[in-house]
Amino acid sequence: MLSARPIFYDTETTGVRPDSDRIVEIAAYDPLHDRSFCQLVNPGMLIPPDATAIHNITNEMVSQASPFGKVAEEFIQFCEGEVILLAHNNDAFDLHFLRQEFTRNRLAMPQWRFIDTLKWSRRYRSDLPRHTLQFLREHYGIPANNAHRALDDVIVLHRVFSMMVDDIGIEDVYALLNRPKRIQHMPFGKHQGVPLKQVPRDYIHWLASSGSFDKPENQELKSTFEQLGLLVSNPISSSTFGLRESTRG
Repeated sequence: MLSARPIFYDTETTGVRPDSDRIVEIAAYDPLHDRSFCQLVNPGMLIPPDATAIHNITNEMVSQASPFGKVAEEFIQFCEGEVILLAHNNDAFDLHFLRQEFTRNRLAMPQWRFIDTLKWSRRYRSDLPRHTLQFLREHYGIPANNAHRALDDVIVLHRVFSMMVDDIGIEDVYALLNRPKRIQHMPFGKHQGVPLKQVPRDYIHWLASSGSFDKPENQELKSTFEQLGLLVSNPISSSTFGLRESTRG
């Protein structure tokens, strides 16, 4: 299978709530073909002054722009083929706005795959004190740009991310970021924060007997305890555990 090509993208909006705010600009960069996409979007609502103060997009600028439905068609054409879309803080911001806008306009969003470059930075550059795009730009010595305008941020993101991943292919980046991160510390309970190897076996057995490991969100924790040899595959019953406790001197 041919490797997907990366498309770096960014959105500017009227606010931070995908359910009530709207996209006012969307931009993207295709480094394989060295081409860019940038369109203002008429949000069908006024842009609040505090939003304009961030991205400098005014109501006058979008008054003659196309609505999202039209811009979406052009954006889909730009992203044709097998692609992976990358945005900084994608999973908590841009992706939510995209989905809401497609739904609001009764459009089917393509089955794109996504990479959140903020998550990559936090996971694989944990040595850095901050992970904002502008901090990463400064860290990698990339010249300043017109911050918070979509296309300028996209170009910076491409340069920053290229330096972060070096020669790792986009498919490998996607696989690494979506690989479950092994739990190393107890995530909850009275032993929260304790390295898993140091969690008392009695407590692990109690979790098993109480049904905690039956919950979907705790399956990875259960699997890790089993790999460490601290939990047998078939959890003991509450009565067995109680009998064991009562026979201890």
